[in-house]
Amino acid sequence: MNFVSHAIVVAALLLPGQAKPAAPAQTMYADALAREQTVRVALAATKAPPAALQDVRAVVAAYETIVKTYPASGYSDDALWQAGCLALDAFARFGQAPDRDTGVRLLNRLASGYPASKFVKQVPEQLARIGVETAGAEHIRTIKDIRRVVLPEVVRITVELDGEVAFHDDRVGEPTRVFVDLPGTRAAPSLVDQTRRFDGDNDVVRQVRVGRHPNNMTRIVLDAAGVSSYSVYPLYDPYRLVIDCVRAGTTAPAPKPTAARPVAPPVVRRAAVQTPLPATPLTTWLRKAPGAAPRAAALLTEVYLARAEAPASEPALRTVEVAPAPNAASTPPAASPAPPALPSRSSTGGFSMARQLGLGVSRIVIDPGHGGHDPGAQGKGVTEAELVLDVALRLEKLLAKAPGTEVILTRRTDEFIPLPERTAIANREGADLFLSIHANASPTPQARGIETYFLNFANNLSAASVAARENAASGQTMGALPDFVKAIALNNKLDESRDFATHVQHAMIDRLKPANKTVKDLGVKQAPFVVLIGAAMPSVLAEISFVTNPQEARLLKGTVYRQRIAEALFNAIRKYQAALKNVSTVALQ
Repeated sequence: MNFVSHAIVVAALLLPGQAKPAAPAQTMYADALAREQTVRVALAATKAPPAALQDVRAVVAAYETIVKTYPASGYSDDALWQAGCLALDAFARFGQAPDRDTGVRLLNRLASGYPASKFVKQVPEQLARIGVETAGAEHIRTIKDIRRVVLPEVVRITVELDGEVAFHDDRVGEPTRVFVDLPGTRAAPSLVDQTRRFDGDNDVVRQVRVGRHPNNMTRIVLDAAGVSSYSVYPLYDPYRLVIDCVRAGTTAPAPKPTAARPVAPPVVRRAAVQTPLPATPLTTWLRKAPGAAPRAAALLTEVYLARAEAPASEPALRTVEVAPAPNAASTPPAASPAPPALPSRSSTGGFSMARQLGLGVSRIVIDPGHGGHDPGAQGKGVTEAELVLDVALRLEKLLAKAPGTEVILTRRTDEFIPLPERTAIANREGADLFLSIHANASPTPQARGIETYFLNFANNLSAASVAARENAASGQTMGALPDFVKAIALNNKLDESRDFATHVQHAMIDRLKPANKTVKDLGVKQAPFVVLIGAAMPSVLAEISFVTNPQEARLLKGTVYRQRIAEALFNAIRKYQAALKNVSTVALQ
């Protein structure tokens, strides 16, 4: 029975000339709540019928009737809360301004008329959904849908949201699962506490669970049996989170070098390149577009998604033919593992693939960022290119004294080396480890601290912004985007790189703390740095300090602090070398 029929039946039961006495507040509220549950099913449908909006408004009116009839009842604040949220949900679904205005009016009435209500604290969150800001309000985003697409290289899970969110991902074993935590979110009614099953094939990731956690945290859990590795990255307009799960046995090709930047012969020392960067669409956009930096990392994925979501008759990705590196035999290939029984992403421990194969580290490539016509970040009296080169030379001297360790620098003078060529040097030299050294910058002088990155898609705006700045001198054209994104998505050195990055971050904080009491630990992060793409070995990028912070700039100008940075990086490398071989105690646990 629909709402109109229900009203006719009720009216027919009334005797002429008599007024029906109002039902108790509890009964009216229970009736309205039951009707809301019905209309929310229609509201959440992929193709909601036009009549659903009228039904929603009728339920909102029923809640308002409770408040008008029993303003002092304990059910009135509940009714205002349910009605206001329902109206805002209707606005989000159909975009009709009257529903937005109704929702704002009812929630404001709740806050002003019932200040002791338990719902008052949540009013700012609801208003923030539609851009009505309240001091300290947190944007609560809605998870609208979860989709699965089977592609040649990966199985893709797409999580659709109504706005941008930060996220944290990890992998656990027994049974093997991948989970993504989304703070400040809630699932649509059709997804709350549900398991989305994808039947019809025998491929990986056949079910996804959605769970609620305290403080508006939503956890999405993927059944990851048969998944060797995965990547999580955001896409925009509309915003969605993409989880690419790589089947066991699939590996990533290195990105194809562009014609404008051919790979040079295997010579480590070369003349400086003083020609200006080509005015490619990407570099022009990065340098001139307002607000481009936060979106740069997202741009890296757009072409990939467009191809991957093409009709099934079209290839989702280009096939890239890559010739083997001359010294490839010196580095054992990393086989694609079966799903690990233990968590594969534990920092500084656990059975990563390097540990399973018993691999060590002897040849290390140190990459001082920027150089030549690209000075990098600039502070008062200190330039990134000069700073990181000095630190790299100091680190080389320390490593030269370590037995069984060989060091190669991508540059020794103030020269410019294209970003892809730096990684190519490491691959040609058969390096076991790649460390790119950089210094940070921010338009806010108060920004300070140390952070270390490994290659993956950025999972927050801060990491995307750093990647955009460091990649601005890449000299790459748009044609490289699909291959870059594919290489990131199928990165099989993620676990080892994350372990190494954790050692670097910890060592930097420990060594610099005595000389800089206010040093800030910004943590280990992930971002799509061009200089790390295609590396055949664990690779990280260290942002050793902010040259734009006055206090840190003063320290960075001195040789003592630079030596401490080099010693910290040396300690990190040595600890990582030792950790790879120190697995006996872990195996016995």
